[in-house]
Amino acid sequence: MSGKSNPTRSLDARYYTDPEVFRIETQGLFKRTWQFAGHVSQVENTGDYFTFSMAGENLFCIRGKDGAINAYYNVCQHRAHELVTGEGNTRLVVCPYHAWTYELSGQLRSGPNIQSVPGFDRSDICLTTVRIEEFCGFLFANLDPDAEPMDAWFPDVREQLAAFVPHHGRLKHVEWVEIPENCNWKVSIENYSECYHCKLNHQTFSTGVVKPETYDIQPQGHCLRHTTECQNLDRMSYAIDLQANEHAGEYSSWFLWPMFSFQVYPGNVLNTYHWRAVDADHVVVWRGWYTIDGAKSDVISKLAVQDRETTVEEDIHLVESVQRGLRSSGYRPGPLVVDPDCGVNSEHSVEKLQQWMREAVDG
Repeated sequence: MSGKSNPTRSLDARYYTDPEVFRIETQGLFKRTWQFAGHVSQVENTGDYFTFSMAGENLFCIRGKDGAINAYYNVCQHRAHELVTGEGNTRLVVCPYHAWTYELSGQLRSGPNIQSVPGFDRSDICLTTVRIEEFCGFLFANLDPDAEPMDAWFPDVREQLAAFVPHHGRLKHVEWVEIPENCNWKVSIENYSECYHCKLNHQTFSTGVVKPETYDIQPQGHCLRHTTECQNLDRMSYAIDLQANEHAGEYSSWFLWPMFSFQVYPGNVLNTYHWRAVDADHVVVWRGWYTIDGAKSDVISKLAVQDRETTVEEDIHLVESVQRGLRSSGYRPGPLVVDPDCGVNSEHSVEKLQQWMREAVDG
């Protein structure tokens, strides 16, 4: 008698709806993983800084006098006032509350009347540092001081991305698109990480950008690597030059667990996704588009509009419907369609994602 196999089933709804699960992720996963902070073009000069947030923490990046880019918790070591807002340039970091002043290296320089305090030692006081890494021009932070470097988390991605975008060192962003979604962050990322739904739901993407029949996704460390060919040139929704680069006729995406993706459209067009989880039911997605030196590009502008009006808008409706469905008393987690041959009509990538998601919550 042949045995009956048990297919992998999707995660229970509580992983996407329970505020306690989100609290566990915020205190654990989000504080122990590499998260997008910003781009090196935001800190080109000594004293340039910008603020960002992750895992409920307010942080900032700043370029020091030695040329190094540092990141700190955005909090004064005196009585906890926030130090900087937005972005700008400064010679010294001065707290607006009591004018305690820090060097760009984070070391306390001065404070009104501190010399009157017996035993006060300025050298004992420094801003709390945060791990920061530059990755092909993008800056990522990790609140875990013992975290492995990004190249260990995401093997070969740096080299692969550089091959697809050889001019990445000159890139600056030209378009930001902010997309609030009424769903759990994991619902949005699962949707991004499979193309099983593409032909049915993303007509423009499937017929005017990529060939879905060539689409595949494979794990690469804690990265999911998407690959496919571009659509036939006479069907492409924008013009590309196949001779521009050895990868000009390809689409590739590198999703970096848990909430960032580099995406290269045919024609070596770099764009990014980064997710910011708000609570169990809300996430904000930012789409970034980049050009050499931040030059205006009609192709990029039109592609950003096309993407927002088609694929992005279509996905909003999908993920928000899923989130409502996860709260239904009638939902029972169904089996994932995991094809041993992988390919576009397989959810093997979701199976891997859900393994990471389960481990992040249950250990």
